[in-house]
Amino acid sequence: MPVSVTLFTSDLRLHDHPALRAALEDTDAVVPLFVRDRAVEAAGFATPNRSAFLADCLSDLDGSLRDRGGRLVVRSGDLVAQVCRVAAEADAREVHMAASHSAFAARREERLRRELERDGRRLSVHDAVTVAVPPGEVTPSGSDHYAVFTPYHRRWAQVRLRPALAAPRRVPVPEGVHGERLPARGEVTGVSPGLPAGGESTGRERMTAYWRNGLDAYDDTRDDLAADATSRFSAHLHFGTLSPVELIHRARRDDGPGARALVRQLAWRDFHRQVLAARPDAAHADYRTKGDVWRTGRTASEDIEAWRQGRTGYPVIDAAMRQLRHEGWMHNRARLLTAGFLTKTLYADWRIGAAHFLHWLVDGDIANNQLNWQWVAGTGTDTRPNRVLNPVLQAKRYDPDGTYVRRWVPELAGVDAPAVHEPWKLSARARSALHYPDPIVDLAEGLDRFRRARDLPEAQ
Repeated sequence: MPVSVTLFTSDLRLHDHPALRAALEDTDAVVPLFVRDRAVEAAGFATPNRSAFLADCLSDLDGSLRDRGGRLVVRSGDLVAQVCRVAAEADAREVHMAASHSAFAARREERLRRELERDGRRLSVHDAVTVAVPPGEVTPSGSDHYAVFTPYHRRWAQVRLRPALAAPRRVPVPEGVHGERLPARGEVTGVSPGLPAGGESTGRERMTAYWRNGLDAYDDTRDDLAADATSRFSAHLHFGTLSPVELIHRARRDDGPGARALVRQLAWRDFHRQVLAARPDAAHADYRTKGDVWRTGRTASEDIEAWRQGRTGYPVIDAAMRQLRHEGWMHNRARLLTAGFLTKTLYADWRIGAAHFLHWLVDGDIANNQLNWQWVAGTGTDTRPNRVLNPVLQAKRYDPDGTYVRRWVPELAGVDAPAVHEPWKLSARARSALHYPDPIVDLAEGLDRFRRARDLPEAQ
């Protein structure tokens, strides 16, 4: 009986899974395999929030496979060694997996291919599983990637996507291949108390509910901090419990302003992956250096720690940083504001902020996280690298009633808008009763420092 292996990585679903579909078409039985790669843990990517969400995803995937007559095999250790071992135990002739696009994943994939071929087995890698348009599929003349989003988006939107695939009805798994006990969320310590549940079932419920109640208004409400009207698909896309291809097909069938705005955000996700695939060092080095000599020293360290703890004295910044710790997630508009405050108001190295976000964000991945941080810091793909977002003006625009701030900064629960965004303007007596810090930096002074550092003209 011919057998194959489907290696799950960041594609933890049964719906719209080309690698699993190909494995089922070619053989009589499939070993659905997930390896808890020790190299990922050693690199620090297996943070508490992502480990807990992953445990949910694996449990849900195993349950869905069991409903179809199968089960998930989980192993731990070196991914290449474990895949080869399972393939040998099952006498599998082929391993199917989704393409990944980081430098780490590319090296791992090539090593796996060599080891499998040494044993007389094949590795089949399937594109457009974790992305809609794979890196390198659209490129500008004379370059290996697009460095600006708008022309990339025009070409991206013209690509004919593969059809979305239904989940298989049965997944027969051969006997004799055993795995470990599945990890459980409750075994993970240090998890954000408000971390949402993971898994394909939860992701599809979220998708259905959002299509019914949120998508039409997405373009109008996605920047509203208090409304919390974003899709919240990001963690499910990161773990692959939702398919970007399926989401785009569904959105294009609706073709309203909200659906088009959602598709544009999915294009941004592919854009960052094609940048990182072409320039892997952008994960840790400036994509376009500005010669920044970031602040260091005791005062800078104290300011950075206040930013991490949500104690900067700027309510919208502190609200966002506290949301991050509580939920393992942050509103997209708030991500822009907090990143801009760190890199341009405090003039601190973007890598410090990127590392903090990667620790807490359940949706944190190298492409989106690092390149979005570089975009805000002005060292990335932004065509206006010196733009500065004023957190007070932004808060008044996107949280006019102060609801978002009061939700996450209880010290200010009794302060009405617009004063809630500028509590330092209250009387000394009122401020002392709040037990809330004064601003750690003057915005005008921070802007002047940034302009001098970048050798920019003085503000008029």
